[in-house]
Amino acid sequence: MAYNKWGTEDEAKELSPSIQKMLSKMLGATKPTPSSKPLLAASNATETDVATIGAIVGSQYIAVDDEQRRPRARGKSYLDLLDWRMDDEVTAPDLVVAPGTEEEILEILHYCSHERIAVVPFGGGTSVVGGITPLPGGHRAVISLDLVRFDALEDVDEVSGLATLGAGLSGPHAEMKLAEHGLQLGHFPQSFPYATIGGFAATRSSGQNSAGYGRFDEMVRELTVVTPVGIIRPGHSSPATAAGPSIKEIFLGSEGLFGVITRVRVRVHPIPEDKQYEAFTFASFDKGVAALRAVEQAGSGPTVLRLSDEIESSVNLTSTDKIGESDAEENKGCLAITMFEGTKEHADRAHAETRALMLANGGRSVGEEPARQWEKGRFGAPVLRDSLMDAGALCETLETATDWSNVPRLKKAVSAAIAKELVDESAALIMCHVSHVYATGCSLYFTIVAGASDDPQQTARKWRAAKSAATEAMTLHGGTITHHHAVGTDHLPWMDKEIEVLGIDILQAVKQRLDPAGILNPGKTFDRGTSMPHSLRND
Repeated sequence: MAYNKWGTEDEAKELSPSIQKMLSKMLGATKPTPSSKPLLAASNATETDVATIGAIVGSQYIAVDDEQRRPRARGKSYLDLLDWRMDDEVTAPDLVVAPGTEEEILEILHYCSHERIAVVPFGGGTSVVGGITPLPGGHRAVISLDLVRFDALEDVDEVSGLATLGAGLSGPHAEMKLAEHGLQLGHFPQSFPYATIGGFAATRSSGQNSAGYGRFDEMVRELTVVTPVGIIRPGHSSPATAAGPSIKEIFLGSEGLFGVITRVRVRVHPIPEDKQYEAFTFASFDKGVAALRAVEQAGSGPTVLRLSDEIESSVNLTSTDKIGESDAEENKGCLAITMFEGTKEHADRAHAETRALMLANGGRSVGEEPARQWEKGRFGAPVLRDSLMDAGALCETLETATDWSNVPRLKKAVSAAIAKELVDESAALIMCHVSHVYATGCSLYFTIVAGASDDPQQTARKWRAAKSAATEAMTLHGGTITHHHAVGTDHLPWMDKEIEVLGIDILQAVKQRLDPAGILNPGKTFDRGTSMPHSLRND
């Protein structure tokens, strides 16, 4: 990935004339003045650090040059990318290291604990909540510990449907290796092209096929984790156990604060024999939500089940190749996407039952093409954000989840909170979709596009205010502060409302036992003891 974009230079998407017109006339966006390449803060790593850690991993697997430090300086949130458009010096890890064994990681953690060096585990670099920002947390330096060499498919149990994957494997590489055995993981978050297996586990990732295969944390059987005080393999060799609280759950979603995840044993399944698609439209978002609830609670079994609200449907955001280009009448109402996988018999049965429920709840079938178009372009939206930023737009996402009965109230409250902060002299597009469903509720994923200021600092303040207002609305109206984007630095101020003060005390006690020197990814999730760069501060 380019250090200052979501994807690569080759992935850049040109904005359609309709989008350019919308940005200019409706949102008041103006193309910003191109910025120069910002300087990185000088490295604080000493010659002794480089020599000692280099002796552990080999000199070819350690770097202090800017070309290696820059891509690991920020994640891929709007504020992260905005940092590269400011004149300020950008903080970066002081040293980058790529160990190849758990023993090497343990030795590095021992050295860093003794020498007061913070350690930020690095996978694909796709965090959108400040999860990999190199915060020193009172330590004298920060290293980025890259898991890229943990890239093997280590074993496959085809009978049990289990496989052990290296934490540094990207989503596509993991699927390619499993495909050699006729298997797949089937975990497809929007970050899939770049995110890694370890990152999926460390952030409790949820993929777009979650209706069929569940969240990533539900797929995990066992982990290998290196902590400063030792190596642990939480999980169990049996499919279920009643032997006390699950230690595995401590590390799932821990974002590197308790240890470095190096291997993940996961549930896998045969590559589907058949895929079927169908899209539906509903007169209103509430009617569409009621249909999704009926499908999920009936257990009819679609692999993908998602619903866009009226605004998202009207601009055709479900198809990143044709945003704003379809006939308005064609996109009237709320578009729902369904997809079915498995044997031909299973897909037929799931499709028929789901279709009947969607129609019975007010849906109108519009055929399979919108669903196929969504699948074709489903990883393209983050790339489009780069082009929107280049055109002078503020573009970001946030998500939450709640019970079915609370969906209308929460959606209205979050939308109103965002609008209050962003809509002044110009308008803003505030779109929402349901992308993950459960028996008792669903997620709400918001996409926001507004005009940006010529001053990136002012734009950053504007978005921080909107994100803060939206998160406050979530806590006040029965939503979680994050459904699948993890916590990082963005959601840290609200963690006491999410898990209560006693919950934070419990996590801090675990960290004190596993990481006594506090070197692992300070300033994230529940750890407030650090200073933050300008784009993360609440001014």
